[in-house]
Amino acid sequence: MKISFIGLGKLGLPCAEAVAQKGHTVSGYDIVEVTSDHIQVKDTIAEAVAGQDIVFVAVPTPHDPAYDGRAPTAHLEPKDFSYEIVKECLTEANKFMTKDQLLVLISTVLPGTTRREFVPLVTNTRFVYNPYLIAMGTVAWDMINPEMVMIGTEDGDATADARELVKFYQSVMENNPRYEIGTWDECECIKVFYNTFISTKIGLVNMMQDVAQKQGNINVDVVTRALSKSTMRIISKAYMKAGMGDGGACHPRDNIALRYMAKELGLGYDIFDSVMNAREKQAENMAIEILKYGNKIQFSSDSYKPGVEYVDGSYSLLVQHYIKEHGGYIVKENAHIYVLVHEGDEVPNGVPVFDPWRSYKGPNVVYYGNTRKNKGIICE
Repeated sequence: MKISFIGLGKLGLPCAEAVAQKGHTVSGYDIVEVTSDHIQVKDTIAEAVAGQDIVFVAVPTPHDPAYDGRAPTAHLEPKDFSYEIVKECLTEANKFMTKDQLLVLISTVLPGTTRREFVPLVTNTRFVYNPYLIAMGTVAWDMINPEMVMIGTEDGDATADARELVKFYQSVMENNPRYEIGTWDECECIKVFYNTFISTKIGLVNMMQDVAQKQGNINVDVVTRALSKSTMRIISKAYMKAGMGDGGACHPRDNIALRYMAKELGLGYDIFDSVMNAREKQAENMAIEILKYGNKIQFSSDSYKPGVEYVDGSYSLLVQHYIKEHGGYIVKENAHIYVLVHEGDEVPNGVPVFDPWRSYKGPNVVYYGNTRKNKGIICE
């Protein structure tokens, strides 16, 4: 195939050369002078896209240098990425491309950006969002040996454009990655939360290190080794389905105790304060959404998990607290909407169902957390 990369920097050039070494004819363009033994470097975007089958846009979405992490950033005002370079490249490429070509954006952006900022600029050709999971120093290897390939289309369907891109990747990949096909917005979400998931994991592990150092008689490696082998709940798919928040006798209570320890040891930060605040705000957000469907609310259960009667740390009761705080009523009959607390709970006939698990298949149901127009799921 004839492939082009707009942007031949630390991401684009290694990827372009890796594709060329797999037998494709590759050209590229960058605003600065670039030399390569494997690809044809063009002088303009117009030349780079002419006659190509697929054109990848691999340009940066930078922050101000003050936000790069080499110096403290927590005190700075949060900012979105800058998208001006992407917009300029998409606009210019669009001028010279046709519907016979496919334009693919691989730059990292926040959820909603592609639909809002970029798609209106692409009118002459076909478009897919396809962010990469790569690390500096191993870009080329990561590109052809990815953990997964994310392909974003307008409605999250496996369109002809998505299938064309899969076919291309099958010709260059050295492993057999899974393909996650979703909406533009879902793929944006997967990319940024993948990165922040890692950051959060590292932050938590390094908190264990600080506790070990300040508390004494703890080797952090013993702790992390035990946790890393815990494949039932921690290193697994467990708890990776969004729904009602955590509860029970241990979870909220232990987090509160760890907040106390962080203060007593003088760590200077408190991850668990953020965890508890997030838990409560998430419950309030859910309550506010439920109240959009009426002020008489029935819950399928008060317990913190299915099959038990315990209400210690019950997330259901926490949501009910915010329902009442915002002017709603908890009822046992004649409800405006019925909240499915646990998957598999019984549902009475004739009542609209609010399902935070997105699994109830009956009529008149609201799926919390699924705002897709077609209510689909990511293709397997």
